[in-house]
Amino acid sequence: MSLDQVISVVISVTLIEMSFATGLGVRLADVVGAAKDRQQLLGAGLANYVAVPAAAVTLIRLVDADPLVASGILILAVCPGAPYGPPLAAVARGTTATSVGLMVILAGTSVVLAPLLLFLLLPLTTGRADLNIDPRGMLVAIVATQLLPLCCGLTISQWRLDLAARWLSPAVAISKILNAATLALILTSQSPQLLDVVRPGGVIAMLILLGFSLGAGWIAGGPGRGNRKAVALTTGIRNVGLGLMITVGTFPGTSAATAVLVYGLVQLLGSFLLALWWRRSLMGEAQADGRARTK
Repeated sequence: MSLDQVISVVISVTLIEMSFATGLGVRLADVVGAAKDRQQLLGAGLANYVAVPAAAVTLIRLVDADPLVASGILILAVCPGAPYGPPLAAVARGTTATSVGLMVILAGTSVVLAPLLLFLLLPLTTGRADLNIDPRGMLVAIVATQLLPLCCGLTISQWRLDLAARWLSPAVAISKILNAATLALILTSQSPQLLDVVRPGGVIAMLILLGFSLGAGWIAGGPGRGNRKAVALTTGIRNVGLGLMITVGTFPGTSAATAVLVYGLVQLLGSFLLALWWRRSLMGEAQADGRARTK
């Protein structure tokens, strides 16, 4: 078995396990609650499937990125529904239930919309006819590695709450180990391609895309700072596991996977720092309010 095949297997197993663990920690009421707010759901859908991919295409054209690097960025741009959204929303003191519900809905809808968007945008973005994808094969892979494990975990959480609570901590721990293994494998196998991705212009473009994604989510969040924070962070954090699975399966052994990994790290660090700033700002406001009341 080649190294690329090993990486592909590890990524698939990681995504399956992460999706299952995500489902274990989700309550169906949160998903239903997010689905009932039609205005917010529409705004989040437009932000994640229209605004963010459009911004990615625009930035790729402006910086004239390498076609394979551009492919990796675009793949991640069309893959929302990352499991890191709700924890970051909790750090920022946002509405965690909103983030949880949207994460599950976005992860489920990306099964169909991610392959469709890539089929339409990838040839236009890269300018290379030889970079093709198989939407049907991608659909089958996403259903098997993301949707089914997510639904299995959600079903256990709904009907066997005691079992879900018992399995959740070990599942999260295994996810961390698998994520670390995936990171190490990709960095080891594709360290030469890092120089093609980690350049000042490329990193600046990634930060701009992250800022735009967070802003689009903030606008889509509707009234209430808690909801705005939740939708902003859920939109800003793209699904790196799904992006890597698609990239490694479509463009094995290329800088496309490195681009996904680098942008994934940039978005995670940037979103985490923003969540901390929001949390500290809220604590500062509460302390100022408390001092004002004691006077």
